[in-house]
Amino acid sequence: MFASSAGGPPPSSTASTRHPQPEDLTRFAWLSIAAALVTIGLKSSAWLMTGSVGLLSDAAESLVNLVAAVVALVALRVALRPPDANHHFGHSKAEYFSAAVEGLMIFIAAALILMTSVQRFLDPQPLENLGIGLAVSVLASVVNGTVAWILIRAGRKHRSIVLTADGRHLLTDVWTSVGVVAGVGLVWLTGWDRLDPIVAFAVGLNILVTGWNLIRSSTAGLMDVSLPKEDNDRIREILEGWTSEEVQFHAVRTRESGHRRFMEMHLLVPGEWTVKRGHDLSEDIIESLMEAYPDLRVSCHLEPIEDPRSYEDMGV
Repeated sequence: MFASSAGGPPPSSTASTRHPQPEDLTRFAWLSIAAALVTIGLKSSAWLMTGSVGLLSDAAESLVNLVAAVVALVALRVALRPPDANHHFGHSKAEYFSAAVEGLMIFIAAALILMTSVQRFLDPQPLENLGIGLAVSVLASVVNGTVAWILIRAGRKHRSIVLTADGRHLLTDVWTSVGVVAGVGLVWLTGWDRLDPIVAFAVGLNILVTGWNLIRSSTAGLMDVSLPKEDNDRIREILEGWTSEEVQFHAVRTRESGHRRFMEMHLLVPGEWTVKRGHDLSEDIIESLMEAYPDLRVSCHLEPIEDPRSYEDMGV
């Protein structure tokens, strides 16, 4: 029943337009910006006190967090704009560009961390004031961890790839900080200064993986990926509840665009039905779909069930 999303304009249809204005999520971006500024200050202080390249790499990632949060704020503002003459489906795909930019920024940060760690491994330097520096870094991690939890939870609730990406990035920063603190702590205990750049190098590799995952997820969204399998299965169950000898469906397509979800389908009914009867049925079906997915934009194309031309796009 389901087919992959296809390009081009949707068929002439009955479209559901009964949707509330998307919620303004920019407050979460402002929270992320505030957290980035706080952690940059804390981690930079920890680096200056200790001279640790691991803590320097941690501070560099927080700087990336700030840039990513600003980009996320811009993307969320753009995505909030309603459809217009040039963007009939709205601007929600702006969220994917934000996630891609954040992924690229993570790659840059990782490259700098890897180069710095190699240099410090070849020329190790003694660390100072480790106790105070580690305490400051732990405090920064608590801030990041709290904000990451808030962003990921909000991203799941509102299906925002921007918030989810930013939250995951901050969560990666938390694990990065844990690794750095552990490495610097081992230097403190063992006196082996090369442990610091080794940990920093591992942190850089971990950041590369995070950046790749963000770019991959944003690319999937730009390619009009279908809704998750569980959602498609649920939609199929709803349509099967309406299916009979007189009522059939095909060319059912779904896609995600940022926090928005779209669906189109072809509804086949007897050609002898009046336009009003077919239209009323399509509206009832759309309402049943929206009961399960209130934010789903549905386009329904009505076709005569006995006309061979109605089946020409069965495989599309």
